Amino acid sequence: MKQIGFGFILAIQFLTRIPIPLQSPWNKTTSRWAIRSYPLVGAVLGSILTAIAWSLESYLPLAVMTFLILSLWVWLTGGLHLDGWMDVADSVGSNAPLERKWEIMKDSHVGSFGVIALLFLLAWKTLIIYFLLQSVIPLYSFIFILAFSRLGAVVLMINLPTAKQQGLAWEWKRNVNQKDCLYAVISVLVPLCFFRDLLFLLPGYILFIGIFGAWVKQLFKGSNGDLIGTAIEGGELWGLALTWIYFSFVMG
Repeated sequence: MKQIGFGFILAIQFLTRIPIPLQSPWNKTTSRWAIRSYPLVGAVLGSILTAIAWSLESYLPLAVMTFLILSLWVWLTGGLHLDGWMDVADSVGSNAPLERKWEIMKDSHVGSFGVIALLFLLAWKTLIIYFLLQSVIPLYSFIFILAFSRLGAVVLMINLPTAKQQGLAWEWKRNVNQKDCLYAVISVLVPLCFFRDLLFLLPGYILFIGIFGAWVKQLFKGSNGDLIGTAIEGGELWGLALTWIYFSFVMG
């Protein structure tokens, strides 16, 4: 149980900026439990956003609430995945050969494609969050959107080859296997059974993971930390869009 706790703390410390003043050991066991805990960390982040929305929705104008939710969302993750999103956008936008694409992703400077991609990502998130808060959708949707997005990262990390045997993606991947993927899946599917109004997210994210994984294999031949971060950011936007479409048009 102690190793499970350390793994969960490692996942929180890596994926968020939530201050936890505890030094967790990094070893084969704790790193595996950290990967298994990725969706749970997403659920924690989603719970914070849900609690803020529930407690303040009667006191703040809708536009202010929307910007507050997005700002807190970015702050809680420290912009970690946004950095990967911009790096991948610069790489894809370059239309360069494969090796040059990898070099561009490693470059610490942000290019014009990265800036444009970031602006569009945040703009679309802002717009859809506004529509979701305006409608009658259940606010706990945030919990499952963030959990599924990080579950997708786990599935892709374990099943896609890493581009090189170095870097964060390789360090996380080297000790995990399909059993760890199953643990991560169960941690999302079991709670989802009690929220049947959100079951539509399951086939939606299966589709997203399949499309994104095929795109990565075709364009990059393997994954790295930036691509996994992009999967999380893209998965969040995908989940927001699916939720808005489902409750506005399918159920509406």
